[in-house]
Order: sequence, then structure tokens, then C-alpha cells
Amino acid sequence: MTTAEHLDTIDQLRTRDFPDVRGRSDVGTSGPGYHLAELGDSRWFGDEDAVGRAEEAERTSAAYEALTHALTERWGTADVFSLGSVRLRAVTQEVAQPWGELSGVTDHVHVWRVEDRWVVVCAARWGADHSPQLLAAVTVTDPP
Repeated sequence: MTTAEHLDTIDQLRTRDFPDVRGRSDVGTSGPGYHLAELGDSRWFGDEDAVGRAEEAERTSAAYEALTHALTERWGTADVFSLGSVRLRAVTQEVAQPWGELSGVTDHVHVWRVEDRWVVVCAARWGADHSPQLLAAVTVTDPP
């Protein structure tokens, strides 16, 4: 996907109503107060294709950088939040979504406040043998 396609997906999510219950959507997962979109794929490489995994990680990193740059041009400098403490808290207590889910797959997120919603982007890690995956979220729930 291109940066323009990522921006289009984010714009669509900003105008969608939130469902009453969590479930799959056409771009990822949605639930009460949030949408979470998978921008591109994560690939499983196994133990034997470290070069392919590294190349895919570089492509995802470049896509992440391009997207955060485009969103910064639109809405100004992002706040960057570490989710490490949220991940620890999620072990013993419930954390509001999408923050709980995001804390399980990334260390930090870029966040913009746009009108009454938060726009969030990150690179998710699904495991050591997978390439990272670019994610975007739109939520009314304040960052923890």
C-alpha cells in the first residue's frame, strides 16, 4: 500500500461510527470507541530467511516514516507515547482498547489529536519470525 492509501484508510476511519461490540472490520478490528486498521501485511519468515525478514522490516520502517511525515504535515508534530508501562499494567488489570491491544504488539506509538478523536500509528511486532506490520487506530479513548 502507498502512503496515499494509508491516509485514505485513516480518513475513512475518522468518519465511521464505532460498533457496540468488538469484531472484525474490512480493514482490521473495531470495537466500542475505536477502529484498528492493518495497513499492509505481516509475513512469517521462519528461522531461515533473516535477510528477507530484515528487508521487509526496512520497507515497513520506511512506510512508517513516510506516513508519520504526511500526518505531521497535516496535523502538526505527533506526541510519541511509550506503551511499556501499559503492557505491564495489562498483566494485572484491564486496559481500555485499543491501548491494551497496541501495548501487546509495539513499544511506542505516534499520536495526533484530531477534533474529538485520537489518530494513532505504529509498527506492530507479531513475533521474532514475522516482519513488522504498520497499524493505524482511531479512537475516542484518551491515551493511558
